[in-house]
Amino acid sequence: MNKNSDKFFSNLGLAMRAGKLVTGEDMVIESVRNGETKLVIVAEDASAGTFKKVNDKCIYYQVPIHQYGRRDQLGASIGKEARVVIGVNDAGFARMLLKQLDRTEVDGIDQTRQ
Repeated sequence: MNKNSDKFFSNLGLAMRAGKLVTGEDMVIESVRNGETKLVIVAEDASAGTFKKVNDKCIYYQVPIHQYGRRDQLGASIGKEARVVIGVNDAGFARMLLKQLDRTEVDGIDQTRQ
């Protein structure tokens, strides 16, 4: 793991402790539908069906989605068992995580939906 990766997982854990994450496919999709989620992270080893289902919802509701890490890494970073889908429900945490991934969607996160 590189330094940026370590920082990403550390900040994901911080967001969890702050109560700003939703985990699990169904809970994340519900949160996306409700306009609460600002960023969705899907494990790189997620099944194609899971990724398609979550990706389609994110496209429809215009929520940034990013594949990063393995399910065991995502789960360990938030103090849980393996997690495949994580939703970030805070614009500040979402921007910070995207910056760490050198993403260009940072300015596309709607701050009015906090």
